Amino acid sequence: MAEHPETGEPADGPEQDGTDEAAETHEAAGTAAAALPPPASRKPPGRDPLWARLLIVFGALMIVAASSVITATEVLANRYDAAVRKGTLLAPQARTGGEDEAPRTRVTGPLNYLLIGSDARSDDPTAGQRSDTIIIVHVPSSMDRAYLISVPRDLRVQIPPFQKTGFPGGREKINGAFEYGGGGEGGVQLLSTTLHDLTGIEFDGAAVVDFGGFEKVVRQLGGVNMCIDERTESQHIGHDKKGAFLAPWYGPEGSYRNYESTPEVYEPGCRRLEPWQALDYSRQRKSIPDGDYGRQRHQQQLLKAIFDEARRQGVATSPRKLDSLIRSVGSSLTVDTGGLDLADLVYALRGINPGDLAGIKVPSEPQEIGGISYVVAFEEQATALYEATRRDRLDLWVQTYTNWVNSL
Repeated sequence: MAEHPETGEPADGPEQDGTDEAAETHEAAGTAAAALPPPASRKPPGRDPLWARLLIVFGALMIVAASSVITATEVLANRYDAAVRKGTLLAPQARTGGEDEAPRTRVTGPLNYLLIGSDARSDDPTAGQRSDTIIIVHVPSSMDRAYLISVPRDLRVQIPPFQKTGFPGGREKINGAFEYGGGGEGGVQLLSTTLHDLTGIEFDGAAVVDFGGFEKVVRQLGGVNMCIDERTESQHIGHDKKGAFLAPWYGPEGSYRNYESTPEVYEPGCRRLEPWQALDYSRQRKSIPDGDYGRQRHQQQLLKAIFDEARRQGVATSPRKLDSLIRSVGSSLTVDTGGLDLADLVYALRGINPGDLAGIKVPSEPQEIGGISYVVAFEEQATALYEATRRDRLDLWVQTYTNWVNSL
């Protein structure tokens, strides 16, 4: 099996994209990561994981929203609105109010947004497109906090037929929906329909991040403060005896250990992480006890850390810094705001601070079915999560199911 060039994850089942990991490793070793160089001559993989870009996008949106300077916020939000691509990402039946509902003219909670990271590549359009990251953002009616619900990429679901691509439907991993919908707008439409069928949640908007360059956005922050909660050994970054980059694992699915490489190791404790360290730490799953669930938690923690760092540096109140961040993010983002003006949306979210973010895991467990590794939801607890989101009662759900709430 090949691995995704962005995540280093095995591309089994519907995720297979034909990418050769050896080529990825060769590219990583031979390409200088000028924007995010690790110490000395070590070089991280040549591209940042897609979920990291997605978190940066959402963080940038929240940074704009958090500005207390109303006039500057509106001006910069309008610039942001002009910089990003617009699209009809949500399927009509998955949109709030359904097909017959008139577009909203003002922002009122509760709100549900679908955030997606895809692995679309302009240099190889035949390689397919998958949704490596799926996050449902729920903002309650009070508009003073946000819940980040990470949907496991391997969650086993029923994907409905999609006439535009001729996909007949089937029981698959949820991240296959994006590819079966043809990627782009069609991919998000099929994914949003799949999620709506599964959860009953109606979405007010969506955003999808394509294969773009966010290195300078990460570099602008210059690192983040994070508390590492478990010893984590990098599967992707290591060095040889001379200090040069050498991947610790290689081959299909990263199956083979290269003992000439000393892996980067992140020990528990709170510390300052360089951009490349934060991104690498938060993409690991194979070396931690809770696997992909731990990775989801670390991704959510990184989002909070990015938000914290941007506010600490005063990005929201610096027109120069914020303008640069906005223009960097906009080039790799497509949004569907459901007819709302983006300036109005970000201003309405101005009361949400870093401490107001809560991370949630979909109650589930890994299972092997027919020789394929899936994630299968715990029906009772997951159904309660979906209902709490629909009825704007997530505050009660997180108090009841504390073991499925991530500490951010």
